[in-house]
Amino acid sequence: MKKYSAAVVGLGRIGWTLGYDKKREQPASHVMALKGNRSVKLVAGVDTNQKQLALFHKKNPLVKTFSSIGEMLEKFAPDIIVVAVNEDSHLSAALEAIAARPRLVILEKPVALNLKEAAKIKAAAKKNGVPILVNHERRFAFDYRTAASYLQKIGGVQAITARLFSGMKLYDPAAEESGAYSLLHDGTHLVDIVLFLLEALEEKPARALLKNLVLTGVYRDPKNKKIVRELCAHYSSALCPEVSLFMSGRSRFFGFEVDVIGTEGRVCIGNGYAKFYRRLESDLYTGFYSLGRDKAVVLPKKTGYFSNMVQNAVDFLDGKAALFSTLQTGINALAVLEEIKAALSCAAK
Repeated sequence: MKKYSAAVVGLGRIGWTLGYDKKREQPASHVMALKGNRSVKLVAGVDTNQKQLALFHKKNPLVKTFSSIGEMLEKFAPDIIVVAVNEDSHLSAALEAIAARPRLVILEKPVALNLKEAAKIKAAAKKNGVPILVNHERRFAFDYRTAASYLQKIGGVQAITARLFSGMKLYDPAAEESGAYSLLHDGTHLVDIVLFLLEALEEKPARALLKNLVLTGVYRDPKNKKIVRELCAHYSSALCPEVSLFMSGRSRFFGFEVDVIGTEGRVCIGNGYAKFYRRLESDLYTGFYSLGRDKAVVLPKKTGYFSNMVQNAVDFLDGKAALFSTLQTGINALAVLEEIKAALSCAAK
């Protein structure tokens, strides 16, 4: 069995510490997922925070620590470099990692702060011949992959409704340089999974499947009209006449859910649940059909969202599989978000 060396750049929540969250399905961080795969050897951790580095080294004494990518590259040439830094550092860290020409870069979502920066990452990856896996984690999860396959059983897809609920401001133009707003931070997951489901219906570039944006229900912060707290974006598609994205940044809870309704069935999936429905003879009305739970669908207790991502990386390097989440699919999601932001700016004038 071939073993691949790996380095993680950014030892914050998604990079490392979420691996200690007892409520989350584990592994829940890059470090823990890499260490849990027998085909990967974690050789280095990189972070600019010296206290975090010291704590990481204490917990992982066999893994070398460095305060910069350049310092790490003087000692190692990892097969895999994970970029798990904050959004405002994605571009610089990704470009430095790509320039080292590892066999694979795993890039945390979103790809970048905007399409302009994403284009620079794409150009660098092409120039250096470095493939990039983007960690839009739901693409790797058993429940969402089962949902995508199940769409073939629900007839013609009539409507897709995706909803995000968060207490973090949805969009603030003043936060463009930091990326500290939910439309980018969480909305990238919502848009990407809708595109993923559309891809399951027909293998075409998913971005081209969304058209005719209509923005409705925009709710702005009463104290600062530039800050958006809630919106609903409607699209149409040749594969689905109605695609609705509802996002709230004024909820006092976090929620994520997608509802797909077909002519003969339905899929409802979100954080902690997945329900599949088929057209059955109705128990309520003679001569009618209703939707009933499809008990034949049995999901594993764990979604495997993080461990499956690392395994996909290994399978790709072994030449056994294509990447489930690519730089281009990540850019597709970012393009939708930028279109929504542009519409918000026009609506504000």
